[in-house]
Amino acid sequence: MALASLFARSRRTASSSFIRSSRQLLHSTPNKNGDVSSISAQKGRRRIPNWWSRSLVPLAIAAASAASFAVLNQSISQSSALDSKFVGVKVGGKGSTELVVKGEYKEVPKELVAELKTILQDNLTTDYEERYFHGKPQNSFHKSVNIPDVVVFPRSEEEVSKILKSCNQYKVPIVPYGGATSIEGHTLAPKGGVCIDMSLMKRVKALHVEDMDVVVEPGIGWQELNEQLEQYGLFFPLDPGPGATIGGMCATRCSGSLAVRYGTMRDNVISLKVVLPNGDVVKTASRARKSSAGYDLTRLIIGSEGTLGVITEVTLRLQKIPQHSVVAVCNFPTVKDAADVAIATMMSGIQVSRVELLDEVLIRALNMANGKNLKEVPTLMFEFIGTEAYAREQTQIVQEIASKHNGSDFVFAEEAEAKKELWKIRKEALWACYAMAPGHEAMSTDVCVPLSHLGELISRSKKELDASPLLCAVVAHAGDGNFHTCIMFDPNNEEQRKEADRLNNLMVHSALSMDGTCTGEHGVGTGKMKYLEKEHGIEALQTMKKIKKALDPNDIMNPAKLIPPHVCY
Repeated sequence: MALASLFARSRRTASSSFIRSSRQLLHSTPNKNGDVSSISAQKGRRRIPNWWSRSLVPLAIAAASAASFAVLNQSISQSSALDSKFVGVKVGGKGSTELVVKGEYKEVPKELVAELKTILQDNLTTDYEERYFHGKPQNSFHKSVNIPDVVVFPRSEEEVSKILKSCNQYKVPIVPYGGATSIEGHTLAPKGGVCIDMSLMKRVKALHVEDMDVVVEPGIGWQELNEQLEQYGLFFPLDPGPGATIGGMCATRCSGSLAVRYGTMRDNVISLKVVLPNGDVVKTASRARKSSAGYDLTRLIIGSEGTLGVITEVTLRLQKIPQHSVVAVCNFPTVKDAADVAIATMMSGIQVSRVELLDEVLIRALNMANGKNLKEVPTLMFEFIGTEAYAREQTQIVQEIASKHNGSDFVFAEEAEAKKELWKIRKEALWACYAMAPGHEAMSTDVCVPLSHLGELISRSKKELDASPLLCAVVAHAGDGNFHTCIMFDPNNEEQRKEADRLNNLMVHSALSMDGTCTGEHGVGTGKMKYLEKEHGIEALQTMKKIKKALDPNDIMNPAKLIPPHVCY
């Protein structure tokens, strides 16, 4: 294989290395001495500085020698099992508590490998370590019995179309792969097949400054995109986890802390180009800001999690970088008080850009991880934007609201470094939990309810979380009713895993009883499938299944995801 896979993964260097250092955990990879590939195991596991991916990818591809077809077949023929102890494990949809996803495995035909080799040349690998890396989520406890048989790295929409057309002909599964930051098992390959890594398709194809939109390929990260947009006074306002790519953000319909002001991915994508399973390329809309012409295919694809096709181009709505901003922090005696202030702030009509809630457990974790001395009580963080006078006025109004709900220690910052330091605290929340519980995994909940129910849901959940023997920290996008709990558990301790699952179920069913959702921004993947029938009803799921069957009759696109396995029509 070419060095393409090695350099493609370098784009994720910064976030991946930070995660590993915070958690002090390395993903152990089985040694396959008999496996032969054109990239060594040691190189396959290297992490390279991010600037290499921009300057040396073409050089690496040009310098790499092609692996022989016989070597490819030899590598594929080896076992695709992630771990023999998972063989025979059954995973259902509704009511399932299993973490390991089982799939019916069929060996990839040699004829398909030959076709893929012709299409991609050196941008293909069957190296075991590379397949294992792509088959094991980097930020998720979910596992799969199998891993991909082949990993491909297309560089153009034409190559993507040919790949899908060939896989569809042989009925071989395809798993799209972006920044690998999802946490619900979206990139697992339970049936083996072909993993299509989009990291080499990361160009900015067109920037329309006067229209405030940009056309990009799916492999570019949101942080990298904003670096390029800054010189024009523009930015893309969604901010999920570090390392997330635009294609993956579309697939999961993600959002982030700025969603309370700018909306989710659904609201910020103007148009898409998508390759369907049969190889057809579909453009979902024009570049117009609004349209009433036909079915809304753009919104159909956003949130489809790679089950209907592969996104190859995205047209995004941009925003002006705010003229001025103020970041404020306030403490509260209870999470209910903090949630009530978030609700009151939104009801006041103030256009906040962020409202984040951190509970006392999370503040304690941040203190331990970063040597801070923050007051260990529930805390709200706000961001106000606009003109200098307007941002300060908003700050004063919210300070008055907070004082009526037992708020204290209200402080705010306007200097760039001070604001950066405050938001750094919020961004490091998950890694602080890992540092507080070494060797543990995080089950991250993602419930979202109508804003008026947020205080009740958090209060009800906190009683159970505080009574649990597990470390449970709460962080919420309090302005839009979405909150996460990082439930830390030992993956080798079955009782802890069951307790984590019990707490997760409790919060999901509580949210659903309040007309909420099981996932506000993380997506369904494999982890949330079991809740969909209660949330949507069987008729809605059957409708989804019909759409899936119409576009993907051979069920090759990211199988065993999103639609529960018990749904049929």
